[in-house]
Amino acid sequence: MKYMFNQIYLIGSFCLLVSCTAMAQKFNTHQVKSGETLESISKMYGVSPASILQYNKEISEGQKLRSNTILVVPGKKIVEQTSAPVSNTPTSSTVTSTVNTRVVQDSVKAREPIGYTEHRVKKKETIFGITQMYNITEDELKKYNPKLYASPLQKKMDLRIPKYRAPKVEEVVGNQDDLEKYIVAAKETRWSIAHKYGITIERMLELNPGLSTANNYLSEGYELLMPKIAGSTVKNQVTQLYTSYTVPAKMNFYRLEKEFGVKSDEIVRLNPEITERGGLKEGMIIRIPEQKVETGEINTDNYIFYEVKPKQNEFRLTRKFGMTWAELVALNPDLKDGLKAGMVLKLPKDNVGDFEVRNALVLDKVNLLDSINVSVRPKVLFLLPFRLDKLDLSNKEETEKIIDNRNSLKYSLGLYSGALVAIDSMKSLGVSIDVKTFDNQLDLAKTKEILQGEQLGSYSAVFGPLDIPSLKETAVQASKFNVPVVAPVPAKSDLSLDNVFFSYTDEEVLWKHMLDYVEANHKDETLLIIADEDNKKEKEAIIKRFPTAKVVVVKEEEKNIGINRDKLQTLLSDDVSNWVFVESDNYKLIASVVSILNSFNNTAFDPVLGKDKVNVRMFTTDMNSAFENDVISNTHLSNLKFTYPSVNRQVKNNSFVERYRKRFGDDPDKYAVRGFDLTYDLLLKLAYNNSLIDVSRFIGETQYNGNKFNYQRKGVAGYYNQSSYIMMMDDLRIKTIE
Repeated sequence: MKYMFNQIYLIGSFCLLVSCTAMAQKFNTHQVKSGETLESISKMYGVSPASILQYNKEISEGQKLRSNTILVVPGKKIVEQTSAPVSNTPTSSTVTSTVNTRVVQDSVKAREPIGYTEHRVKKKETIFGITQMYNITEDELKKYNPKLYASPLQKKMDLRIPKYRAPKVEEVVGNQDDLEKYIVAAKETRWSIAHKYGITIERMLELNPGLSTANNYLSEGYELLMPKIAGSTVKNQVTQLYTSYTVPAKMNFYRLEKEFGVKSDEIVRLNPEITERGGLKEGMIIRIPEQKVETGEINTDNYIFYEVKPKQNEFRLTRKFGMTWAELVALNPDLKDGLKAGMVLKLPKDNVGDFEVRNALVLDKVNLLDSINVSVRPKVLFLLPFRLDKLDLSNKEETEKIIDNRNSLKYSLGLYSGALVAIDSMKSLGVSIDVKTFDNQLDLAKTKEILQGEQLGSYSAVFGPLDIPSLKETAVQASKFNVPVVAPVPAKSDLSLDNVFFSYTDEEVLWKHMLDYVEANHKDETLLIIADEDNKKEKEAIIKRFPTAKVVVVKEEEKNIGINRDKLQTLLSDDVSNWVFVESDNYKLIASVVSILNSFNNTAFDPVLGKDKVNVRMFTTDMNSAFENDVISNTHLSNLKFTYPSVNRQVKNNSFVERYRKRFGDDPDKYAVRGFDLTYDLLLKLAYNNSLIDVSRFIGETQYNGNKFNYQRKGVAGYYNQSSYIMMMDDLRIKTIE
């Protein structure tokens, strides 16, 4: 009965409106096209601008009209546009379809050459040198010489060099009257501000040449030059916006009211054509008031941001974000004018979809295996200290002994054996790899000699060296050609070059991951800290995060180091679990503490309390070699569920292990696993885009057998891996728990 009543009410209201306006003048709906103004539209229909404003209260005199806005225009159309007739104007549904299917072009248009010149490559010339000689980019050189994608630069090679018009130097892009100053507030980023002004990051950089293109840092209080928001200076501006809607078959006012929350009389008032044509008609384009969304402050506290990529469409975005198109448009009204590459979209802070978020910026998850470009031929230089000058390969027993006693040689052979399996795996995927390997003998002079004999500019990347002096020299030489250098093992130095990729997660990231894990999982457990003087920094970091943690005094003497068991017992809780941080690289202290903690953990069951008297779990923020000393019982560590951060995890039997066994006749050690993962990650990224630096700007975390990589740039200090695992010993097994 209620449904029938509503139907009768709506029909009655409609009839009343029709009877009151049956003799009204002729009206048209007009869809605004790009470049049209109120004056041009008024001339088209032979009416005054004021008469159009009378029926379209949402716009004001002098306001710029938005494309695809639906206007109610009195009178009959008397001037045809030079474009397609009105009857062929696409409806909103066909416009949407077009947006879905068209290929969106990149917002950054490449400059077009005005001519070409020829260049014959001379001895010792490099791609970098040639681009500098002709003031072009490497991409431009390769674009007109496709053979350079697959083959290295060679002597007597004939190249086609594009010539371009000299760029015009302008102090300010655009009219000064259309720009305003903007002061960066706390928690704002380039993307949040770009979204607020409805511009691309590229446009922001054009307007503010002082902004760094090497990183995305933006400090609070920084003064930006930004375009004035359209209509922001128009007095008495009406902020109500409308969306166009194509009436489908069998649509009625009741359904419209339910769907859009707008009363029937308001719809009729906004669309006089309805009364003129005797009601809603299929295919009719009408205006519907948009429901205003309260968005609050636009910053990283409230939203995450996404920069639209070329060739993306509505379907891809809605699937990626798990949102409907209407929900995206509600948050980003500029989408009504079409989806464009470079647009910055804001999304709900808690949105979870097929993506990764880094510093409030949404990164695409790219399946590198599905994105291989077999026409790309990466070229990699391996510089590792095999120390062949010190080995007598004819004496197998002596050679094996030397390998066991020299860590650098053990690392190199392990890393390189894994790298060879990664190269084989890439070849099986159809990717050709050009590899050169040198023994730098852990010697800086030898490294310089190798580098002088190579054209570094022809390489896609350099793997190694291991020693810091050689790594620094290689990085400096490679930086001249913007060639990335991958450091495969821990490397601490004063390097400040943005072409170095530090693949080994540093200790501060490991600390933070461990403390984050404890904080996220800690409830009412008692926290204790056992740390010697050499690990004072770790102790202070734990106390800062957990101020209520109890500190156990470590007694350090000339020959002895340990803790007082009785005093420790007074700090342990019988009611709740005890989580104990052990921070030391002294195996004697660790062995003593582990034994004592395990003795408490094994306290007999108390039948009165109905539980074990004490429950202890052991943690550390620094899993160093002291914890692996033979005097420390793995059984005790397992009983304590010893938990720690790690740069790698245990490797199960898989295709890599089988391939390694087949080639080398043995199981891979952790260095071989790392060599495979690091090389495979490097080659996959180069096969996707033969520029590791470019790829690292938008590729998030990648994970393989025992290692994962998430490179983030730190100013001009290079790229640092931010990934790590949380491991736990349990039931005499090492498990990955995060």
